[in-house]
Amino acid sequence: MTDRGEFDDDALRTGDGVDAEESPTAAETEAEDETCEGLESDGGVSEPAPSSPGVAPESVDGLLEGVESAGIEGYNYAYLDEHTKREVRRATLKAIAIPGHQVPFASREMPLARGWGTGGIQVSLSLLGPDDTFKVIDQGSDESVNAANIRRLAETTANVEPTRDTTAASIIQTRHRIPEEVLTDEQILVLQVPTTDPLRTVDGSDDRNRRRHAHQNYSKMWVSLYENVVEWDEIQIGAAYPVLVNGRYLMSPSPIPRWDTPKLHRAETLFLFAAGREARIYAVPPHTDVEPLAFEDKRFQRERFPEACALCGSTDTYRTEVETDDGKRLYACNDTSFCEKRQRDPSIEKAHHVDRDVGWERLEEPVVDAASDGGEGR
Repeated sequence: MTDRGEFDDDALRTGDGVDAEESPTAAETEAEDETCEGLESDGGVSEPAPSSPGVAPESVDGLLEGVESAGIEGYNYAYLDEHTKREVRRATLKAIAIPGHQVPFASREMPLARGWGTGGIQVSLSLLGPDDTFKVIDQGSDESVNAANIRRLAETTANVEPTRDTTAASIIQTRHRIPEEVLTDEQILVLQVPTTDPLRTVDGSDDRNRRRHAHQNYSKMWVSLYENVVEWDEIQIGAAYPVLVNGRYLMSPSPIPRWDTPKLHRAETLFLFAAGREARIYAVPPHTDVEPLAFEDKRFQRERFPEACALCGSTDTYRTEVETDDGKRLYACNDTSFCEKRQRDPSIEKAHHVDRDVGWERLEEPVVDAASDGGEGR
């Protein structure tokens, strides 16, 4: 017997051992001769021998058949591993228990770039089950590239039913908007968040801002709002208007427009906010007080629009200015799903699917004085 690190001299002399393994067998030598004969007879080009289906398919359909049959083999259900999903769920439960508080979690790498909804998709995939119906919104639209990719990932890996109808979805993931139709207690809204801390606009130090949250010291934010009023005669914050949750924590409601901010107040829906790049999760549970920061003489007010929706005629929805192919500018509902319903039935209400009184669906739009407002909405 020889040591593992030494060669047997007799084996080397007889051709056994390592050298014998590397030497070609008689069958391999015969196969090489046949290949060379085929190359010589075909002028240097030979056709591959017929092989099993899926290795060298004769058509595109044959190739796709093998891919489609594989499905999501090799991936865990809902893409994430079970340990990750448990961690996200624990962070979510803690966030629900402390409304408005930012809970850290170990954000994983996802098959999309950070800043494109990695936090939201991690929370959504951790909650999705086979019986769920999933809707994805990107700035009011279901048809944008980002929304379609996220919806396709969930549909492929979690085998959930996708939908574009807000009232039919059990879990809704959204970027920069809350749907116009009233959400119920059987739905969960997951919002993608780029910047979690509203105090970062007044102080770039996260350490100092965490101490401010701990002591509920939001004086710098109040000073910033006062300076805004002095400059503009009103609070001019376009999106992510800072709110106080449950009378305790200052929170950024994601870059939703001011139009959507009142929808968070004492709603029946669970709102989950997730930032994958900053690895933070926070929540607004149902029936929680959410108050926008404002002064007694300078109250919070929503956006104002000079025109109704050019497609459905709505005046009680958030609208964006769009430009047609001929250069004409007009206003249209940002929530395309609800706008399509209004086009089919102009009398449909935002709470048409519930049989109880809901507060925020009757919020009236502020009256615009075109003479004093310059004909433009703010």
